[in-house]
Parts: sequence; C-alpha cells; structure tokens
Amino acid sequence: MADTLNKQQKTSPRAPDFLAWYVTQKGDKSYWNKVGAAWAHKDSAGYTIQLEVVPINGRIVLRQPIEDPREPATEQEGA
Repeated sequence: MADTLNKQQKTSPRAPDFLAWYVTQKGDKSYWNKVGAAWAHKDSAGYTIQLEVVPINGRIVLRQPIEDPREPATEQEGA
C-alpha cells in the first residue's frame, strides 16, 4: 500500500511556481490575460514555461499564483 501511495505522489502534477500573464496597455489601463504557467527545475537552475497561446505583441509577465487568480495584484514597477 505504501508503494502505491509513493507512485501516486510522484505522478501527481505539481502546482506551478508562477503563472504567465499576457499584459497589454490601452491608455491608462493594463489588461492581464493568463496564458500559461512556469515550474522551477529540480536543480533550481531554471524554469519550464508552458504557454497555451503566444501573443505577437505586448509582454508576458510571470507572477506567483495568488488565491484568487482572476487578476494579479497591482502591476509592479518595471514589470
């Protein structure tokens, strides 16, 4: 039974370390749309980014997930 639990723990997906947001600016407003996620490598030397869509303009911002993922907290300076 313990062996079965270990296998389930190894195969269950991890929550992402960051969410990827596509950010566009229109006038004074910023619009954030979630486009993917990022996971840290086990050796902490990099990240794997999985994008569901790839925007042709604008920018992609990586932010740590928050409890209410509808919109990230206020935009960071220089983000």
